[in-house]
Amino acid sequence: MHIKSNTKDLLINEQIKFPPNTLVRVIGPENEQLGMLTVPAAQKEADEKGYDLVLIAQNAEAPVCRIMDYGKFRFERDKREKEAKKKQQIVEVKEIQLSCLIDTNDFNTKVNHARRFLTSGDKVKVILKFRGRQMSHQDIGKEILQRFMDACADVGTVDKPPVLENRFMTVIIAPQKASAQKKQEKKEAPAPAENN
Repeated sequence: MHIKSNTKDLLINEQIKFPPNTLVRVIGPENEQLGMLTVPAAQKEADEKGYDLVLIAQNAEAPVCRIMDYGKFRFERDKREKEAKKKQQIVEVKEIQLSCLIDTNDFNTKVNHARRFLTSGDKVKVILKFRGRQMSHQDIGKEILQRFMDACADVGTVDKPPVLENRFMTVIIAPQKASAQKKQEKKEAPAPAENN
């Protein structure tokens, strides 16, 4: 049984190259120690058992090889990696832009967008842009951002406080874990039974 490898894979069978008399520590298919063998002798042992010889620790004092079903090993490793990827939660950062002269209705619309993003588990980056002379009235910008943060306080927490960079003042709001959990629980909870 000979399998070609890619760069991510370990060296197997004929790919294992050492000087002729180099001894390698060999571990059998049931995790038993088979002792120190030359690579050709270890390869012969693997072939007799119907398995592959896999180099698992090349830089050890004595290189370590294992006799195993390499195809099965790769399949199980790839399956574990896929499962780990599924469990990872991807958090996106959504941007919302404000200005110092924002109207009340526009402000409320932006707050509603931010609240929707936060309850769906995404972070929100709020950017307030100063134009022209507005730079001399940064207190107005801070007040607007504070109102925005207060309006989102029940569904998000400030991850990174307001920072002024050039003509932009930004704040990052992260979703509250409790609100994300409640949303998940609502989805999973059965509908209440009606009493007749």
